Parts: sequence; structure tokens; C-alpha cells
Amino acid sequence: MFVLCNQNKELVSYRAINRPDITDTEMETVMDTIVDSLFCFFVTLGAVPIIRCSRGTAAEMVAVKLDKKLRENLRDARNSLFTGDTLGAGQFSFQRPLLVLVDRNIDLATPLHHTWTYQALVHDVLDFHLNRVNLEESSGVENSPAGARPKRKNKKSYDLTPVDKFWQKHKGSPFPEVAESVQQELESYRAQEDEVKRLKSIMGLEGEDEGAISMLSDNTAKLTSAVSSLPELLEKKRLIDLHTNVATAVLEHIKARKLDVYFEYEEKIMSKTTLDKSLLDIISDPDAGTPEDKMRLFLIYYISAQQAPSEADLEQYKKALTDAGCNLNPLQYIKQWKAFAKMASAPTSYGNTTTKPMGLLSRVMNTGSQFVMEGVKNLVLKQQNLPVTRILDNLMEMKSNPETDDYRYFDPKMLRGNDSSVPRNKNPFQEAIVFVVGGGNYIEYQNLVDYIKGKQGKHILYGCSELFNATQFIKQLSQLGQK
Repeated sequence: MFVLCNQNKELVSYRAINRPDITDTEMETVMDTIVDSLFCFFVTLGAVPIIRCSRGTAAEMVAVKLDKKLRENLRDARNSLFTGDTLGAGQFSFQRPLLVLVDRNIDLATPLHHTWTYQALVHDVLDFHLNRVNLEESSGVENSPAGARPKRKNKKSYDLTPVDKFWQKHKGSPFPEVAESVQQELESYRAQEDEVKRLKSIMGLEGEDEGAISMLSDNTAKLTSAVSSLPELLEKKRLIDLHTNVATAVLEHIKARKLDVYFEYEEKIMSKTTLDKSLLDIISDPDAGTPEDKMRLFLIYYISAQQAPSEADLEQYKKALTDAGCNLNPLQYIKQWKAFAKMASAPTSYGNTTTKPMGLLSRVMNTGSQFVMEGVKNLVLKQQNLPVTRILDNLMEMKSNPETDDYRYFDPKMLRGNDSSVPRNKNPFQEAIVFVVGGGNYIEYQNLVDYIKGKQGKHILYGCSELFNATQFIKQLSQLGQK
């Protein structure tokens, strides 16, 4: 996974690309910034991709410009950055990668979606940036005398890196599974710790009887191995503490905002299954979530609806949202966007996914656990492909599908750039880069990770012009929707 220029990401944000008042020159600048970054990316990879993109979108502008830039660089043989010695150096030695450029607008529901996997949840509800998560530790509620200064909250930051084995293994797991795994790790750590303590007490044996001596030599070996495993134990302890804190913080959000309810309900909306509870009820329920959660839910409903709700219904929803304290600006923008998109194409479908609630977690979790999960649903995810993953699958496997058949085809290595959408190469690709113009998220990333697990020997890179969570995305929609 990679993200473009992190410093001044406002330049290439979703809002910058979709501003109604953007001038042509400004748009050119935005596109050039993205293209320059992508160009550097491919030089670093040492590969010239075959480019596919959807028509009539910002992604198409990026594709045209990138094709031209790669072509010019290849034509000038003496100064080309793609010279013979670097070309074979990458992992892409014999086959060229496919670059699929998609526009964020093909799927606006996913970035707003409440999620259920660990990494995406951390990004959604905590302050998670460049693999570092910042937590505020609440010091327990002590009975402080009236008028005393409230205790300062400690800020703690943790790095969630590839070295962290627990993170690597569980960042794509559903949250209840993560809580259970932390608990198991803790128990196995305690067992090891007790073993070391036991050996220590035996070593302190007094008396000269033979039994003790023979036990001693036997235990010396055990103790030596126990001592040598200490650094490993300490590292294990550090990771357990880290994930206990992070997971507890996430759990507090889930419980306070009923995120499991939101997640399950949104999955049903996106997969067009029948809803067991009316949308108005959730929006009007003062205990369910923050105003932003309600807005996200409603926008997903609005985006996924085959036909928009009638004016009268819309007014009723708007009133409920306003009463719940929501800012309606994002809806303004989505309304315009939907009217415009309707002319362009049919709404995207999200596959039919159903989450099977597994009964309340309290049954799964043993009582000794420090995660009190009562009342949180244990939802199990069924693998379904999001629009971005579906598009990639069609293009990578060369499947014919109305959704992607008219995608443009560029091959910067062909001498004459001809604008065909007919691929020269009929074989499936082994390597692909999916790049989302207008911003990406961990939900899509995770979806691609799950998709590629079933494909032997294939690699995917997921890139985006910026990485945002729902809060940041709603903020951009809100700015776009301001009158």
C-alpha cells in the first residue's frame, strides 16, 4: 500500500478534484502533481505499466498524462530512467504490471462505511496516522475533592509496524477475534512467566540431599533457556500491553456509539437485504452513535438507494438528522453528485454480503477476560468484493464485464499512442497496482488483501492520492456542500 504526497495533501484531496468552481489550470496542476508522483513510483519500481482507466473521470486525465510522460521518457533512450539494468531489478522481471486507475466517485459509500476489522477500526475511531496511533489515557475516575483540578490525561502513542507480529496477523481480523487473541496471548505469556518464577524458587534450594543436587543440574538447563528467552518474553509483554490498550480504546468507541449496530445495518443497506429496523429509528435514537455516525449511515443509504427517497421522505429524514445535531452540508453535495452520476451511470452494486451475528460475545469470551464485550455483536464477515476489487479482478483476469469493458487501454511502450480500448495482451496479469484518484481507505485495502489470498503468485499494490477516514471524508463533503 502506498499514499502520495503526505505534506500538502490538500492539493490532491477529494475536495480539490471535485470542487465545482475549479478552473482548468487548477485542475491541470492537481493532475500533474498526481502524475509526477506516480511517475516516480514506477521509476522506483523499475517497470512500465499497462494502464487501464474508466472514461470521463479524473482518473482518465491522470492516465492520459501519465501515458504521455512515460512515453516521452522511454523515447529519449539516452536519458530514459527505465534503462536495461534497472528494468530487471524489480520483482516485475518478465511481465509488466497492470495499473488500474479508478476514481473515488465510483464508490462513495465505502469510505463512509463503519467497519469491523481491526486496522480499519483503529483508523476510523482513533487518531491513527502514518502507522502511529495516539491515545489519551483516562486516569480512573477517582473521588477527587470538589474544586480540585481535574487530572491531566496522559497522551500515549504506539507504533503499529510490520515488526509487530500480532498486528501483522490480526489487522485484518474482525474485532471480536482480535479481543480474543489478545486474551490468549496474555494467558500464554502468564504461563511462561510463572515457569520462570517456579524455576527461581527451586534454585534457592538448601540442604545437601542428592535429590536436590540432581534436580539442580536438571533445572540449570531449564533456567538457562528461560533466561535466554527473557528478551522475547519482554517484547511479547510490550505487544500485549500495546494491543490491550488500543483494543480497549476501540471497544469503548464501539460500545459508546453502538458501532456494531451501524456496521451490520450498513452492510444490509449496501447488499440490498431487507432491513429489520427503520432508518428513522436509528437516526432518532439518542443513544446510537454521534451525529456524524448518523450522517454516515444516511449518506450510505442515499448513495446505495436505487432511487432517491421522495421529497417528503427526504424532509422527514432531514428533520431527524437536524434534530440529532447533524450538519446537512454533506448531503447537499451527495445530492448534486447523485443527480450528476445518474446521468453518467447506474449505481454500483456491492455484491450480496450478509454478516451472520454469532449471538452475543459474552458466550464466546471467557469471564476472566478484561474485554467486557457484553452486548457487542460478534459479527463474522463474509468475503465480498467491493467495487474497486471487482474492477481490478475484471481487468487483471481479463474478464469481460459491462462495468469495465469500455475502460481505456494505454501502453506507453507502443510507438504510436493509439487510443484503443482493445487490450493487446490477452493473458491475465500477475502483478497489478490499483490507484484511487481522490483518496482511499483501509477498508478497500483490506478487501484487496483478502481477495489476493486466494490467488497464488499474484501481487497487488493499493495506492491512493490520500488516505482518509470517514471523519476526514465527511469534512471534505461538507465543504463541497456549502452554499
